[in-house]
Amino acid sequence: MKIKIFTMGGTIDKIYFDKKSEYEVGAPRISSILQEVGVSFDYEVESLIQKDSLDMTDEDRQQLLDRILSEAGRHILVTHGSDTMITSARLLKKVRGKTIVLTGAIEPAMSRTSDAQFNVGCAVAAVQILPPGVYIAMNGCIFDPDKVRKNIRLNRFEPINETCSATD
Repeated sequence: MKIKIFTMGGTIDKIYFDKKSEYEVGAPRISSILQEVGVSFDYEVESLIQKDSLDMTDEDRQQLLDRILSEAGRHILVTHGSDTMITSARLLKKVRGKTIVLTGAIEPAMSRTSDAQFNVGCAVAAVQILPPGVYIAMNGCIFDPDKVRKNIRLNRFEPINETCSATD
């Protein structure tokens, strides 16, 4: 099984510039994350855009959809900014016959306290074992995009119906 990984930017790929005192979306970090933990599965990374998800457009989401539809493989992982991840996941529900898992991070992957590695690990496991469909892997849970919300105050994803599993 080969996992195709599409990167869309977001906090997971943000880097900090001391002179500017702000974060900017940098190069995709997923390859570094996977290499650091020595994964033994086959994967390929393709960067589509490098944007904060708040700056994503409908055209950006359509580009992701089109690229996934044209991908021969059926195991797809997408790194994406958390603010509009749910919107993109809902659009991707048009895809049939593929398992698609979106993930990202609340803290940049380069940060010592980042949740990126944990979320990527959950997403990698999910894309390998779940049936075809679209899922979000964040905060140790697998969510159905229609049954999740991002709690801005607590800075985490949470189920709308009080259960963590997308298969409930």
